[in-house]
Amino acid sequence: MSRGSDTTALLRVGQMQEADRLTEAAGTSRTDLMQSAGAAVARETMARWSARPVAVLCGPGNNGGDGFVAASVLASAGWPVRVGLTGPLEALRGDAAFHAARWKGPVEPLDSSVLQGAGLVVDAIFGAGLSRPLEPRVVSVLQTARERGMAVVAVDVPSGVMGDTGESLGAVQAALTVTFTRKKPGHLLLPGRDLCGALVVADIGTPASVLEHIDVDTWQNDPARWRHRLPQLEASGNKYSRGHALLAGGYPTTGAARMAARAAARVGAGLTTIAVPERGLDVYASALTSIMVRPLAVASDLPRLLEDRRFSACLIGPGAGVGPQTREHALAMLGSGRPVVLDADAITVFARDPQALFTAIRGPCVLTPHEGEFARLFDASADKLTRARRASRESGALIVLKGADTVIAAPDGRAIINANAPPTLATGGSGDVLGGMILGLLAQGMDAFDAAAAAVWMHGAAAQDFGPGLLAEDLPDLLPGVMRRLA
Repeated sequence: MSRGSDTTALLRVGQMQEADRLTEAAGTSRTDLMQSAGAAVARETMARWSARPVAVLCGPGNNGGDGFVAASVLASAGWPVRVGLTGPLEALRGDAAFHAARWKGPVEPLDSSVLQGAGLVVDAIFGAGLSRPLEPRVVSVLQTARERGMAVVAVDVPSGVMGDTGESLGAVQAALTVTFTRKKPGHLLLPGRDLCGALVVADIGTPASVLEHIDVDTWQNDPARWRHRLPQLEASGNKYSRGHALLAGGYPTTGAARMAARAAARVGAGLTTIAVPERGLDVYASALTSIMVRPLAVASDLPRLLEDRRFSACLIGPGAGVGPQTREHALAMLGSGRPVVLDADAITVFARDPQALFTAIRGPCVLTPHEGEFARLFDASADKLTRARRASRESGALIVLKGADTVIAAPDGRAIINANAPPTLATGGSGDVLGGMILGLLAQGMDAFDAAAAAVWMHGAAAQDFGPGLLAEDLPDLLPGVMRRLA
């Protein structure tokens, strides 16, 4: 675990509230924090748009108080401002009431009329702590703004986005979201990430000493977290000291395993061997040059191959086929105690008896399911972060729950959310390459949590480098460029 002072830390709503409480105890009033927050919203708005009529939509709590501050700052800068409020002004309490009293203009009811003539909207209705669906009146006003082509600037989160999960309770798309101190998981998890638009994290004066008191178990995936633990080349090293990766390939489907093998080699494994059914040997051997190919004549050949202790990590799943041999091979790999990556078919073969898989896990194990594969082994209810954590605790494996917002969860409760994957990764075979990358890093001795996080981030960075037209088979050859930047 780490502390909230880590800039990659993601703070849950309750943790951010605790940070505000500790900041107040340290001498900064909540009134001043609200002033800083609202001023940051106004500042970021003015940095992106020229002066124009703006409708500031305020809710009944602290988010609304931020909105009143933003309205005052924008008006002082010469912007024409109208303010709409969800309820009666006299119902406001505390800091929100204080800043509402400082607003010099009229306060109108929150309905579509407040949008008349506006060129931009500040959504300060509800913040990240909302846990109930937006009322129809609020949804109607926000949707009207979008239908009229007005850019929406959201305070903390777009109203209706849950800060801890990214789930939407009726939110509409924002062009810009300004949050404070640290991001929350909901800023990175879908659909919240897309609904936020551009995201700015504003410093509102929360002291670093306060954040040191916040225990964090969730982070944004970033090289700062694992770069210093990437495998390093040494002058005295050799191909064996760089790790020997072993894959089990299938037949007649061969492309998935071949791409995974090339990815393991490209990411730095000193040796990579792919063990394949004997009848597919010629196909693999003719397509792979630097990858060694070993034939498996009978099922017992793989356990015998695993007796060679020079193999340092294993992968099975891509193109393996959903059948008893894949299950037997997966169990043999797990039984070896080496780090193992299970993907695709090697996950699906345990759908009828997930406990058999969980019981067999003896060493570091990484499962890399997409949503469909995940649901075959685990309870698919609840939000993505909760599901991944629960599955990791239940199975004892590290879970890489893939998607545009891939979550990496460890059995001890740590989790990382990835945010750099471009839409071009939605192409057949990209997950196979990811599995091979994780394998290659594990083979070199990297810790499973760091290896998974590094592979997921580099996978996204490689796809970003290529741009449109990406094929999964392009990814391995893009890795050297990514790794050069990380060196």
